[in-house]
Amino acid sequence: MLRRLTFSLPALVLGLALGWSSPSVAASPETAPEELIQALAAIEAAADEQAIETVMGYYHSDFASADGFTRATLETTLVGFWQEYASLDYDVELLSWEAIEGGYQVETLTTIRGQQRLPSRQLKLVAELRSQQRFQDGQIIYQETLGETSRVVSGVNPPRLTVLLPEQVPPAAEYEFDAIVQEPLGGRSLIGSAIEEGVTAEDFLVDRPLSLELLPAGGLFKLGRAPSDEDNRWISAIIVREDGLIIETRRLRVTD
Repeated sequence: MLRRLTFSLPALVLGLALGWSSPSVAASPETAPEELIQALAAIEAAADEQAIETVMGYYHSDFASADGFTRATLETTLVGFWQEYASLDYDVELLSWEAIEGGYQVETLTTIRGQQRLPSRQLKLVAELRSQQRFQDGQIIYQETLGETSRVVSGVNPPRLTVLLPEQVPPAAEYEFDAIVQEPLGGRSLIGSAIEEGVTAEDFLVDRPLSLELLPAGGLFKLGRAPSDEDNRWISAIIVREDGLIIETRRLRVTD
């Protein structure tokens, strides 16, 4: 069974929206008010400390996300993630900000690094999430994840991958997903699998059957088909070698 080892953290990157003077169009982070910079730093620190009450204090009671999260399901997911990864470090970069009717909208890039100790191995996580948040009355009320990559590795010498996947495809379109191992095999075998998953609240922390197959030299080379309706999907490559393993996940946006 495969439990999701890494996943997006919707609306974890936060800010405050009351009382700031700002332009009416997206502005560079250099022009952001000091209150915003301080708020992002405080929230980053709270996430590092896994202070759930402090983090959730920045969420509106009517919070929603494009992936179907409510305030309650977000809190449950975040607590579960922190229980699995006891050591985590967050880095929040403000990309842009702007005033909108009734509040503010910001775009951020969050880098998350963590370690998870299992009885037989240690997992190392690196994830990057580009998100857009909307604020009302000083709290996050809506968020959309614009882009996402994550990597989990384990072992003394995990494989290094070059992953080729489009960021966006139209509904029902075919797409190629290649995960190419950079190092020569040197007589060693590879086993692995490609997995497609949903990104909604119901898809988080769910055990799934996992079937690994012997791979041809070079890695994974798959042809997929997008859902017939607009959607977001996680596409993952799992590759195991005798000296390590890697799980690399990308978000595929399905939209016209």
